[in-house]
Amino acid sequence: MAGGGGLLSFNTGFAIWVAISMVIFLFIMYKFALPPIMKALDDRETNIRESLEAAEKALAKAEEVSKNNEAVLREAEVKAQQIRKDAVKDAEVLRADRIEKTRLEVEKLLLDARATIEQEKKQALAELRKEVTTLAIEASTKILKENMDTEKNQKLINTFVDDLSKN
Repeated sequence: MAGGGGLLSFNTGFAIWVAISMVIFLFIMYKFALPPIMKALDDRETNIRESLEAAEKALAKAEEVSKNNEAVLREAEVKAQQIRKDAVKDAEVLRADRIEKTRLEVEKLLLDARATIEQEKKQALAELRKEVTTLAIEASTKILKENMDTEKNQKLINTFVDDLSKN
């Protein structure tokens, strides 16, 4: 079997050319293609590292903001509770003031009513005295049939009425 090239036959010249081509190919790849690929891989690694660091920083900042927000929320809740307490206190003070004002107004109305009643009572007593005096004068004039002057009669009756009012 000379000269026939089968599938499993080995040709040394061809193998040498394939080996030389492979070495040249690897050299060219190492010289020209490998540096940009390695640079791209290094850049990608750097970008990923920077992204992870940025994400960690952002996460830390988000946690800090979250803590600050919680603190602000707690502070707002405390202020809201204080405002509620102040509002209840103010409402109680206002209620107490209104009750006191109403009580004072009622007392004033009662005093005014008592003063009015007392004044009307005095006026009624004065009118009653006048009426009693007039009736007494008329009665005494009829009883005595005496001609006393009116001034004496008035004096006598006033003394009598004063004695009655003292008793």
